[in-house]
Amino acid sequence: MTADQVSGLFDAGEAFVEGTIAAVLVVLWVAALGLHMARPLMARTTGKFTLRLGADLWWIIYIGLRDLLTLNVFLGSFIFLYPDVVKAQDLPITGGLAGVCAFAAVLIKLMTRNDADRRWFTVQVLLLALGATLYVGPYILGSQMTLLSGQRVDQIMPFLTSSRNPDLALALAYLSAALAGILGVIAVAYNLRLTSIRKPEPGPAGVTR
Repeated sequence: MTADQVSGLFDAGEAFVEGTIAAVLVVLWVAALGLHMARPLMARTTGKFTLRLGADLWWIIYIGLRDLLTLNVFLGSFIFLYPDVVKAQDLPITGGLAGVCAFAAVLIKLMTRNDADRRWFTVQVLLLALGATLYVGPYILGSQMTLLSGQRVDQIMPFLTSSRNPDLALALAYLSAALAGILGVIAVAYNLRLTSIRKPEPGPAGVTR
């Protein structure tokens, strides 16, 4: 194989992987949002178990799957933080901002009591709903319309597709990277603060001092 053929093979493989991630993210977004909105149903279902162990396992699996999907949504959204990928591929133009919404939801889970705090859980659901809208909308109306033609398609599709609107796509990619960086610094600072808190040392005869 020549150097051009090898380069073309790698480029095709890269495009396939990035396109697959973009398509899978649609399913992950819908699943993550749906599981968060299904919390009341899941909580009521625990009362149908005759054994406490079954109810505990059901709740643990639900919480673990829900939060893992949310984390995977953010990790998959990393492709929108690479300017060369955003400029070259037909991706939803606001995919990076959607990933920031997922990261913010994960950060809220880390810094609050999660399900025990109804107000912050509502904020999580709203962030995920906003992120799903920012991702699924441009993906359906933009990335999936690149092979179609028509007056309305030609007006809407280029605006919502990153490769057809590179100036705005790059600006949003840099903005998303900056916001993700700020949230990352907050997460690191929070964890460092937790580790710096000294635990009370037991004194004589078990007396805490």
